[in-house]
Amino acid sequence: MAVRRASRQARLRAWLVPLTLTAAAWLPAAASAQNGGVVPVVMSTPGGRGAQIYCFMRDSGNNHQVSWDAAYEVIKRHSSGLLRTSPQQAAVMITEAVVQGPDTFPNCGMYLGDLYRREETQASPQSAAGGMTRGERYGY
Repeated sequence: MAVRRASRQARLRAWLVPLTLTAAAWLPAAASAQNGGVVPVVMSTPGGRGAQIYCFMRDSGNNHQVSWDAAYEVIKRHSSGLLRTSPQQAAVMITEAVVQGPDTFPNCGMYLGDLYRREETQASPQSAAGGMTRGERYGY
């Protein structure tokens, strides 16, 4: 009787394991077919979340500064670490997320240059003698 029960359990296990693996492989495909072939992407990194916010806001017609402020705040709050995330590092994180997921952010590539544009309104430091800037003094 014990041999018969062990044999039945072995046959059941031999049949159930491949069925389970097949179902596990099939379920994501079925879910994407129900969603029109698009599997929603979950942004698990702070840079991904920042990129999602920045690109959505830019695509919605907001200017760079408003979109950048919102994305940078999210990156700062979701970044784990002892040190604060610098604006330069946040810009790199957004750029990496957009480049790694171009299908996720289809129109965002054209906005990435704005992340690295220097403010035109920042005045360079003036020297005390003659009011010349360093660039003017050493301009060849």
